Amino acid sequence: MMLLVVGAGGYLGGEVCRQAVAAGEQVAGTVHRTPVRLPGVPSYPLDLRDRVAVRDLITRLRPDVVVNTAYRIDDWAVTADGAAHVALAAAEAGARLVHLSSDALHAGRPAPYGDDVAPTPVYPYGAAKAAAETAVRAIDPRAVLVRTSLIVGDERSKQVQLCLDALDGRARLFTDEFRCPIAVQDLAGAVLELAAADHAGVLNVAGPEAVSRAELGVLVARWRGIDPARLATSRAADQPQARPADVRLDSRRAVGLLTTRLRAVSEIFAA
Repeated sequence: MMLLVVGAGGYLGGEVCRQAVAAGEQVAGTVHRTPVRLPGVPSYPLDLRDRVAVRDLITRLRPDVVVNTAYRIDDWAVTADGAAHVALAAAEAGARLVHLSSDALHAGRPAPYGDDVAPTPVYPYGAAKAAAETAVRAIDPRAVLVRTSLIVGDERSKQVQLCLDALDGRARLFTDEFRCPIAVQDLAGAVLELAAADHAGVLNVAGPEAVSRAELGVLVARWRGIDPARLATSRAADQPQARPADVRLDSRRAVGLLTTRLRAVSEIFAA
């Protein structure tokens, strides 16, 4: 299987590449500017806003599977339009598409979200991810869209780094914003399973344990041997811009489909 990872320079994209190479797959990756240095993974600079460039690269490489992990929180053209460009090119090349989506497209509610719940975004990034899903589903009904949550692991994780910043007073973690964090290794393993399967449509792939961002910070503090009392916190409800509050993804369907175990966040950061 020839695999093209769009966004190979990112935390998840790099782990997908690493696991795929270890499994003996042929892998290539795209980056926005700086080439990634992953053994066995040639990388290609690619601006996802350029539809022609995206089509030309995928047409030239002819991958069997395209995994799109790329996004920019503050750039609609990359997150939404770029997803459409990748989907169009992958469909033209006859490649299977695994598109990474996000729990950020939900508004938040007390009840968990199933796989097929329609997006209800309340802020621009969530709206961009919702638009990306709409485009991908319209272009390629065979694609699988993986809705995931906070991706954690080591210090390369943006979520872990945010926790460390909050422990040093450089950021604050919300006590009233809940997510289902997932280990980068688990998510990458799930993505590669889905790349080789025929499941289509939206699939929640997140951890089984919901925690607030502040609770995640406590877990990271204990993992690093830092006093959790140093954690700086605040409330999302007090922020000027609306944010999704309680977003718990129900991943039971994924658990039934996959052999990759989706670990609870408390297990991931167990001392």
